[in-house]
Amino acid sequence: MLAYIGRRLLFMIPTLIAISIVSFIIIQLPPGDYLTTYVARLQASGDLVEPEVVDALYARYGLDKPIHLQYVKWITNMFSGDFGWSMDWDRPVGELIWERLALTMVISSATLIFTWLVAFPIGFYSAVRQYSIGDYLATFISFLGVATPNFLLALVLMWIAFSQFGQSVGGLFSPEYVDAPWSLAKVKDLIGHLWIPMVVLGVSSTASLIRVMRANLLDELHKPYVLTARSKGLSEARLLIKYPVRAALNPFVSSVGWILPSLVSGSTIVAVVLSLPTSGPLYLRALRSQDMFLAGSFMLMLSALTVLGTLISDILLAWLDPRIRFT
Repeated sequence: MLAYIGRRLLFMIPTLIAISIVSFIIIQLPPGDYLTTYVARLQASGDLVEPEVVDALYARYGLDKPIHLQYVKWITNMFSGDFGWSMDWDRPVGELIWERLALTMVISSATLIFTWLVAFPIGFYSAVRQYSIGDYLATFISFLGVATPNFLLALVLMWIAFSQFGQSVGGLFSPEYVDAPWSLAKVKDLIGHLWIPMVVLGVSSTASLIRVMRANLLDELHKPYVLTARSKGLSEARLLIKYPVRAALNPFVSSVGWILPSLVSGSTIVAVVLSLPTSGPLYLRALRSQDMFLAGSFMLMLSALTVLGTLISDILLAWLDPRIRFT
């Protein structure tokens, strides 16, 4: 196991380098750049832009250099904690990312806990009580959850929160707490607003995991080792928890690979609908405006978290399921 982890860590280095190169090239693929768009916008509004000013801006952001030199400067500065300068926001990229990351992780962590707490017991019950009324009800709710668009559910819950509970909708805080310093009252207000994005973001993945948990557990329940253990007098509760449930948990553990990047990106469409101050809308704006340092940093961070999450999920799977062996 240690040798496997060591090899994977070594493989991560060239993988991340290749990802960074591809990410930077993708950001540069669309014609023009941020300053070209910015100058065109000024000219469309009737403002005159002197060529000397444009040349000075290109030199300031390093856009007058070849793309490979821009990449080398960007990637080497990252080792000192400098992610570059956001041309759109006129601020350091690191500040923009980290100020959005905390709230994004709060929402995503709450969504993950909600998803697992709901999906595991319902999927377990549906498998153990196959073809019961509860199983049919859980199946119907699962299909409904998968088929319902997240942004539509967000609009419905916003209407319910406003009309039935009188709660301010949109964002994570009431208007009086948006710019207020952190306090116990602000934390309570955050918790009060957290349930809408948590449910909206968690419904689809919860419905999918219910179906996966049910299918995997049903597959394990009919295997010979379960029948043998039951014939030897092992109690049903101990039998289920010790063997088939442990094997059926693999999808939950393997989901770590995509959970980590979701902590950063979040669901962009839902974040826009709910006016959430998370990383998703910021990433979308960076891509649309070709703010290459901000967009590239986001893309590299998501890719790095995907690689790291895959490594963590593989290690957890090997610990959880003794049938998995790494060579």
